[in-house]
Amino acid sequence: MANGPQGDDWTTRLAAFLRTDPHLAAIRIDPESRRVAVATMGEVDEAVLRRQLHATLAAVEEQLAGSPAATSAPAGYALTRRDGVTQIAGPTCATAPQFWKWREFGWPEPAEAERDDDHDHEHDHDHEDWRTLAGFAAACGFLGIVAFALDRGGWGPSWLARAVYLAALVAGGWDAAKDSWHNLRSGKLDIHFLMLAVAVGAASIGAWGEGVLLLFLFSASEAMEAFASERTHREVDSLLRSAPKQAWRVEDGREHEVPVEDLRIGDTVRVKPGGAYPADGVVLKGRSASDESALTGESVPVEKGKGDKVFSGTINLWGVVDFNLQALPSESTLQKIIRLIHTAQKLRAPSERFTDRFGGRYTWFVLGVCAIMFLVWWQVLGLEPFSNRGETTSAFYRAMTLLVVMSPCALVLSIPSAILAAIAWGAKHGVLFRGGAAIEKLAEIGVVALDKTGTLTTGELAVVSYESFPPGREQQVMERAYAIEVNSQHPLARAIVRDARARGVAEQEVEHFESLTGQGVLGRLGGTRVLLGRRELLESGPLATWARELPAAPAEYAEVWVVSDDLVGRVLLRDELRESSKGVLRQLHDAGLRTVMLTGDRRQTAEAVARELGVDEVRAGLSPEQKVEAVASLKVGGKKVAMVGDGVNDAPSLAAADVSVAMGARGSDAALEQAEIILMHDRIENFLAALRLSRRAKSVIRQNLAISLGVVTLMAIASIVGIVPLALGVAAHEGSTVVVCLNSLRLLLGRSRAGL
Repeated sequence: MANGPQGDDWTTRLAAFLRTDPHLAAIRIDPESRRVAVATMGEVDEAVLRRQLHATLAAVEEQLAGSPAATSAPAGYALTRRDGVTQIAGPTCATAPQFWKWREFGWPEPAEAERDDDHDHEHDHDHEDWRTLAGFAAACGFLGIVAFALDRGGWGPSWLARAVYLAALVAGGWDAAKDSWHNLRSGKLDIHFLMLAVAVGAASIGAWGEGVLLLFLFSASEAMEAFASERTHREVDSLLRSAPKQAWRVEDGREHEVPVEDLRIGDTVRVKPGGAYPADGVVLKGRSASDESALTGESVPVEKGKGDKVFSGTINLWGVVDFNLQALPSESTLQKIIRLIHTAQKLRAPSERFTDRFGGRYTWFVLGVCAIMFLVWWQVLGLEPFSNRGETTSAFYRAMTLLVVMSPCALVLSIPSAILAAIAWGAKHGVLFRGGAAIEKLAEIGVVALDKTGTLTTGELAVVSYESFPPGREQQVMERAYAIEVNSQHPLARAIVRDARARGVAEQEVEHFESLTGQGVLGRLGGTRVLLGRRELLESGPLATWARELPAAPAEYAEVWVVSDDLVGRVLLRDELRESSKGVLRQLHDAGLRTVMLTGDRRQTAEAVARELGVDEVRAGLSPEQKVEAVASLKVGGKKVAMVGDGVNDAPSLAAADVSVAMGARGSDAALEQAEIILMHDRIENFLAALRLSRRAKSVIRQNLAISLGVVTLMAIASIVGIVPLALGVAAHEGSTVVVCLNSLRLLLGRSRAGL
């Protein structure tokens, strides 16, 4: 890629990208967290847009890494920069941004860019079969032992042992040689090149055994790494396998088997015992239970009946269920999870990106140090350059030993192995991390800000009580409310119907049903007219004077009045608290974290909920803009803030927080787009699991770095002094790599229901 004369040449390339289509209005990029979004007006071909965007980002990525801070805008374009996010927008009027539709895309990895350009030559150990690598390692080890026995035992001609040693070197270095060849053609040096250089150098001075030992341990550790990666990806792939390919669609009472991709919103789909739900929907008929462990890690089956939600990829355990399809299979919960996981695996943590940049420069540094020390040992200290005499090792032998112990295999693996293991564990247990950065940042938070409705509460109203005036006819209030509301889809009506059915109330036939816009509903029940609705229905009628003396509902309650010729009563409802919210807040408090409720609800309502749950601080009556200001104020003093929300009005405050967390089932698209962490099935307790996992991952990363850097430092000093033979250097180097991989795999063994 040709670099422009000024550091901001990448902004010019992005402006050129916007000019490719008149429907493209702006682009927003965050190189640090590797997120990009494009604002469009009107219809665009998203596949074409993605290819063009990936090609553009691949072309400017080096410039972004070297000079990410844009200071000037391309001619005719507006440039804004805030909190590391750069936005470039074309000429537009002041009102146009209100009509923009932002589309978020994954940042292209090198392999993606090469595929887009028909240059798919990327070789990645994460996709290499560990069994093949283990086979090469085993062949190397076996041939090395045979060659050692031939050499020490003096069996056969002298060339036979060398030939077997050579075969062992080929087996152990075959995969590394392929990688090195590909990287050399791209002008890059990596760990594989260093290992091959040491093995060839050792063989050239007659240290065949040490060279074979190096490649055996190196290929064995590569097989271990590939096994760890496959184990990690297997946790994620289990989600893919749970998605059915065929579905039973019900039309005119008859069922037809169709491909899942042929299903459309509104279809009635039948799922039989043992079958998987092909998409998200709501149960129309039948009772059963679902195994939702594939999505949430919850081992207890979840009961399903009429009106309950079902999710793609979950298993229907025993009954026949007909459900109404409410989301296309491609936009179902399962597919969203899979897309988010794939995106997460491509988003690197800040420390991981540091080791990526560090690796290439460090390789050249190691080669330089080894070359200098070779000259020092030879020219200054007077060691033989290449041949070993007695107990004295040659300068080249010592240089090869130093090259081995300074190679950063374990260091390079220390962070990505832990991050991928953490992402896989989270995906298996209902926590989706959109990249390693979220895992690292969550461990550093000091304040947790939470929305109320839909986060600490379920967002679903629940009946608290029935009242009649005068008292004594509460049962009739319930029966009439149920009979009328069963025909309505209003959230208040759904709560009343759900409560009445749970109490076993018999459904009565309504002769006439009418919706009164903005007021309530009207129906005839056994010849009696029944009216349900707001308090204003009473205050504007003949009972107005009497109605004004009726007690007002408590601040945290909603009310539905039931009025008929011989009956006046009301139903009191309240947003239902999540059963787990109180325990979650208690554990956060015990962990030293400050909890703050940010809500647009009235202060009395918010404070009543806060008292019941144990929230440390309440900020009520907030607009979306005020929520953003509240998050900013919580950061004062250097505290890191995590924001947990679910609605469109929470999206700005999620973006303003250091760590953004969204509820996965009820979460709006705006909230999910901003979220770095998604809690599936709205399980607030999964936030505790995410926090605990992030802290464990941070700890594992620190341990890995300490192991890898400690071994490199100690062995490098010992090698320079000349007290470490090549064989011991090889064992220490490869041993630290294996230890790092195994240490990271411990993250896959964590418990999903643990406290902090």
